[in-house]
Amino acid sequence: MDKKGYIKEFVNTHFKHFNSAALVDAADAYQAQLDKGNKMMITLAGAMSTAELGKSLAEMIRQDKVQIISCTGANLEEDIMNLVAHKSYKRVPEYRDLTPKQEWELLEKGLNRVTDTCIPEEEAFRRLQQHIFDIWEEAENKGERLFPHEFMYRMLNSGILEQYYEIDPQNSWMLAAAKKNLPIVVPGWEDSTMGNIFASYCIKGELKPQTMKSGIEYMMWLADWYTENTQENKIGFFQIGGGIAGDFPICVVPMLYQDLERTDTPFWDYFCQISDSTTSYGSYSGAVPNEKITWGKLDIDTPKLIIESDATIVAPIIFAYLLGY
Repeated sequence: MDKKGYIKEFVNTHFKHFNSAALVDAADAYQAQLDKGNKMMITLAGAMSTAELGKSLAEMIRQDKVQIISCTGANLEEDIMNLVAHKSYKRVPEYRDLTPKQEWELLEKGLNRVTDTCIPEEEAFRRLQQHIFDIWEEAENKGERLFPHEFMYRMLNSGILEQYYEIDPQNSWMLAAAKKNLPIVVPGWEDSTMGNIFASYCIKGELKPQTMKSGIEYMMWLADWYTENTQENKIGFFQIGGGIAGDFPICVVPMLYQDLERTDTPFWDYFCQISDSTTSYGSYSGAVPNEKITWGKLDIDTPKLIIESDATIVAPIIFAYLLGY
């Protein structure tokens, strides 16, 4: 049986109400953006890389269904960690029942837990550290300054990690992004393992902080990118989870419009968030999209969708829908 389009057919047949209907609406509106020639930003919060989102996101990148990504430092590095150390990961399906003593035992084994999955410190963190340090140091010696993702791209494109690959490289979204030199914004990169490691080298005097470009420079770069890419078309915003990965880039529009007084700056032309954060007092991650109108991020007529569900379930389905699976 030809399975092409099976998932899309299944979703359209069975996803009729509530969050499932919102999923279909979000996917169709996403496709409509691409059909108009608009670009799409995807933002990654949480632990989507450890959840192996690369199995679907990498193909989205290869098929030009995403033109820019904003992600946390953890998502930037953890896709590469999974690429080079997957066989040493440990799944803990009974994580809800772990005692503090059992958690400590995982620490002693060098297994850092992310919900039901433990990332192996030696095989993942340290394997990357030895190679990324050489790249940081070489750049500093040459007087170069790069963004965090550019250093990662340099490491991936060098081929130095190929000796360690433990998954099909087609399933690494960072590898797909590196090959296309896809624009990435990584706000708050310091809040990541590699960010901590870089800081440790700076404290020891082995590297200089200025070798790494900052979050302010990311915002300046994003302002230029957004301006350049909205000359003829517009840009949509597909947010997975909450947090800084989404909060940071969405603010580029009001900054351009209000702070730089570029009043011809178009609003984001599409907005969708997959989130399990409930609407509450002061919770930005749980805020309904209409609130973003008051901050100058979305227009009155911008398609605004929220899918209140688990992103590890919803995102792969939407991506498969868009890819025609």
